[in-house]
Amino acid sequence: MNELGVALRAWRDRLEPRAVGLAHGSSRRVTGLRRAELAQLAGISPEYVVRLEQGRAGTPSAQVCSALARALQLSDEEQGHLFRLAGHAENPALVPQLIPQSVHRIVQQLTASPVLVCDAAWRMLHYNALFAATFGDPTTRSDDDRNALIYQFEGAATRVRQTPAERSAFEESLVADLRATSSRYPRDPDVAALIARLERSARFRELWALKLVGEHQTAQKIVVHPDVGDIALDSNVLVIQGTNLRLVVDTPRPGTDARSKLDLLATIGIQQMSASSPG
Repeated sequence: MNELGVALRAWRDRLEPRAVGLAHGSSRRVTGLRRAELAQLAGISPEYVVRLEQGRAGTPSAQVCSALARALQLSDEEQGHLFRLAGHAENPALVPQLIPQSVHRIVQQLTASPVLVCDAAWRMLHYNALFAATFGDPTTRSDDDRNALIYQFEGAATRVRQTPAERSAFEESLVADLRATSSRYPRDPDVAALIARLERSARFRELWALKLVGEHQTAQKIVVHPDVGDIALDSNVLVIQGTNLRLVVDTPRPGTDARSKLDLLATIGIQQMSASSPG
């Protein structure tokens, strides 16, 4: 067992099941959470939790670290310690991926809207249940593929429908935002690798050659949902000061029935929705 495994075990042992909505029956033989319970809360497999605690797993991704920190209800300081133990030390040359507790609290309050948290390179780090129910569960894709730019330029199947004009503006805005990120973090190898991967796309190469620099702020989209039909959404992006995290909040478009459809999805819940890829 390494230091990361020791810390995870200690944090798991101290967390009362009732604090995360689990019954604390008299038959429980362990203090705190069981490994399977932590795995369920974090969206990973119980076997992976075992390997992490025993020091037999490779370096967990920032997305996994964020999910574990959220499930274990770590403080900002503890979350930073988890990231350092996992090899994601704070480095001003790298795109920040640590999500402050204040941002987690904001996401928890925005239950009426699909909400996604991305880093400055548009990696999907965290999302709420309504986002998964609306767009599909992002965990159906690997960590490396869980990126809004990769979805857009590699032709992944999504539930999002846009007009040609909306799609063009959306792609141009995303690429301009990525160029700003690349200049802000010129020594981040993951940003360089992302750009190299995206350059396989002719459309991305075309937009990248324009050398536009900007900030992606808004978009309009129609979500073609297999259970409730078309949902018209307005997407707004809020940049978290100090971290450059992107808080993407989708709200129902005025004059449509999107509000009632989102309410229905929130009632039914993600587990009864058909799985698909996010938008």
